[in-house]
Amino acid sequence: MGNDRGGPERTVLGRIAAVLEAFDESHEVLKLSELHQRTHLPKSTLHRLAEQLCKVGWIERHLDGYRVGMRLFELGNLAVEGKALQEAAFAHLQALAAKTGMAAQLAILDQAEIVYLERIGGASIRLPTRRGGRQPAYCTALGKAMIAFDEEAVRSVLAAGMPKKTANTITDPAALRRELSKVRRDGVAFDRGEAYKEFVCVATPIRRSGRTIGAVSVTGPAGQMRWGMASEAVRNTATAIWNANLVLKFGALGATRS
Repeated sequence: MGNDRGGPERTVLGRIAAVLEAFDESHEVLKLSELHQRTHLPKSTLHRLAEQLCKVGWIERHLDGYRVGMRLFELGNLAVEGKALQEAAFAHLQALAAKTGMAAQLAILDQAEIVYLERIGGASIRLPTRRGGRQPAYCTALGKAMIAFDEEAVRSVLAAGMPKKTANTITDPAALRRELSKVRRDGVAFDRGEAYKEFVCVATPIRRSGRTIGAVSVTGPAGQMRWGMASEAVRNTATAIWNANLVLKFGALGATRS
């Protein structure tokens, strides 16, 4: 249904929300005049805002009107899949943190960045990461574990640039590609103090039908990392999360059909 809140918010965010909420199943394509009727925004403001939303892909032009853009569709799918993955992973992340004595983290990829879905353990370690936070993919083990199997993501990373975070950060595209080749070969990615000099990380991707849907890692102080044990632990955890995610998906499908 349209915006019935008694008039649009005066903030930029409120105006954006008014435009996006004007679309629904009965109004998938709206002309500018129809957007004006449903949002009550001034036409000049509405036209300028619609053009800006088109540039970022949140809406797109369709014939003589506008419709919701693919970027919003992608973000919606990302949120839904990420929530399911988080639910499937929680108990396994707890076990991973207990086994390694380090923080266990789960992340998904959003173009050139990773998004942290969950972090378990590491209470005695003051990590700079947080649930819902973001980091560039190129300097994190989680990011490298995912982009190694996604050439489009690699191109996004290179286009965004790779500024140096620490003395260990990989900033050369050729060096990054060599690193990603090792990830594909071994199934494990490493962050050797590349995002934060005090911390190191081991990660492995969670893959489904050849597509990477996330990654799991252990993170902690460099002097405490047992690389071999951590590598085996994250591999086993990724497999367990994939299986749990599969069970949840088929369980939900069965409940829907019954």
